[in-house]
Amino acid sequence: MKVPIAVVADVTLGKMLQPTRKTDDERALPYLRAAHVQSHGRLDLTIETNEMWFSDQDQAALDLRAGDVVVVEGGAVGRSAYLAEDMPGWGFQNALLRLRARGDADGRFIDYCLQSAVYGGEIEAICTAVSIAHFTAEKVGRFRIPNHTGSAQRAIADYLDVETGEIDATIGKLDELSETFRYRATELTTRSVFGLSDEHVYSAADAHSPLSGIPEHWERTKFGYDFTESTERNGDDPPGPLLSISEYRGVELNTRTEGQQASLDVSKYRVVRPGQLAANMMWLNHGGLGVSPLTGYISPDYKAFWISDRFEPRYVHHLFRSSRYIDYFAAIANGVRPNAQRVTKTVLDATPVPLPPLDEQIRIADELDEATARVDAMLAKVTDLKSLLLERRAALITDVVTGRKEVA
Repeated sequence: MKVPIAVVADVTLGKMLQPTRKTDDERALPYLRAAHVQSHGRLDLTIETNEMWFSDQDQAALDLRAGDVVVVEGGAVGRSAYLAEDMPGWGFQNALLRLRARGDADGRFIDYCLQSAVYGGEIEAICTAVSIAHFTAEKVGRFRIPNHTGSAQRAIADYLDVETGEIDATIGKLDELSETFRYRATELTTRSVFGLSDEHVYSAADAHSPLSGIPEHWERTKFGYDFTESTERNGDDPPGPLLSISEYRGVELNTRTEGQQASLDVSKYRVVRPGQLAANMMWLNHGGLGVSPLTGYISPDYKAFWISDRFEPRYVHHLFRSSRYIDYFAAIANGVRPNAQRVTKTVLDATPVPLPPLDEQIRIADELDEATARVDAMLAKVTDLKSLLLERRAALITDVVTGRKEVA
């Protein structure tokens, strides 16, 4: 037997964004938003926190307490997270709904039911829309979950807290392992592309002097001398598909269903050819550049550069994606927001660049291509194992909340 969520919990929609103060009793307070609610029941408060104005009445109506469940209303519909602690002084935006359990109902159980429904596609099925799907307060209130007594809900939640906690801990270790692989690969790349000795110790000054410690027999140049901006645009006949620039992989096919998408008119989008360096000038400090292996087109806000024949393109790819250049780009970028730091073309042209003999560039590129392939293979295995664990986690939750698996 199932009951609507509205029978066991109060459903409250958050406040519409209010960037300016309207009354004397309003205060600027942090608020939870959809980005804080991650998949698999995880609340991530490390994500940038914003503030908006809340009146005394707003604060009383939209507070967040231990035992509440927050649910994403639009976009990643149905994502939910349980609040284990009070969040005094916080509110929540209207991209979220707050579920507050009534009587002897347990918020943890409600959260697990929602996680199961997301996994099983039930929520997506009732929120299908032409544009952005919405899991409205009315839909949430009508959504039916298994009807258990309060004591049974607590027993189920206690069991799942332990079991999913163990799985989450293992996933956390896999994430740490992935970060270790990436860090070691980054260290190897930086030492190789700059020809650094094992004795070279990184210092903050490296971010301002990218050629520090390079071999004496290497030449030095500047970006503007060897990299020429391409002005080629799509026009009426795009030469290939839409490409994106990943901070992890460089230039690749754009397969996203969310985020960056091409507009209907792509005639002014920049063309990228194989062997050209493509760059997102507002993301260089996050590795937003790389040498393209593909023909296609990128945002008109990005840039593409021809590389002089004094450089091996694969070496260039590894060079500008090294941690030293990422730190350098962060040091020379301008902008107010951390995720929108633009490097101007004038400043980029003045960037000092190492110029090893061509045979050394090829050797370095060969070594790094091989090392990168090994790391990518290990990361793929870790990702596969993580996917299996997440599948196991979701299936376990569904089996328990639906009664297919009994708990003591």
